[in-house]
Amino acid sequence: MGLAQPVHRFSVAEYYALEEAAEYRSEFFDGEIFAMAGGSARHSLVSANLLRELGNRLKGKPCTAYESNLRLKVEASGLRSYPDAAVYCGKLKFDSEDPRGETALNPTVLFEVLSPSTEAYDRGKKAENYRKIPSLMAYVLIAQDRAKVEIYERVGDGFWRLSEAGGLEGTIALECLEITLSLGEIYEGVEFDVEVHPDVLEAAVGRVERGEGV
Repeated sequence: MGLAQPVHRFSVAEYYALEEAAEYRSEFFDGEIFAMAGGSARHSLVSANLLRELGNRLKGKPCTAYESNLRLKVEASGLRSYPDAAVYCGKLKFDSEDPRGETALNPTVLFEVLSPSTEAYDRGKKAENYRKIPSLMAYVLIAQDRAKVEIYERVGDGFWRLSEAGGLEGTIALECLEITLSLGEIYEGVEFDVEVHPDVLEAAVGRVERGEGV
């Protein structure tokens, strides 16, 4: 059995140089670079709806919504990532290691639209890193296969409160921004897959096999 090849560790400078020249975006953590998967049409629509509503709600406030091209650095861990959406209140602060000065440090709220391939990461390791950002007041997870939103809000040093909303009639309140968002607006135009209960599916298959109408 051959020896396992060591994983090449990239420096921060190498990552930024590669990212500037790359045709696709990648995240960086602990010397490793991870290519980001492309999003679905549904993911894109949910993100676009979210950003539109955030922009409308934040007019006249000292906070601005940014889409996923604004890179983020978690100073405590070194993670560089691209949240699906983010709100920054006050003046942006940037990573001094980024020669182009395009990696922000001080988000107030971060949003991730969940995908099957990244949901475990968004809920786990990424959320763990995000909670280390001193300025962060809320972390929002948005499902794309159904109308459901989860909000994790900072309520003290090391303590986070979870609240959830479901259904197109539901609303979510972001107290740190003093705004409320409607799930009907976030999911406007989104067509969800119809879920068929296994018993219903089994009965339908049985009727077909017997030559009966479904």
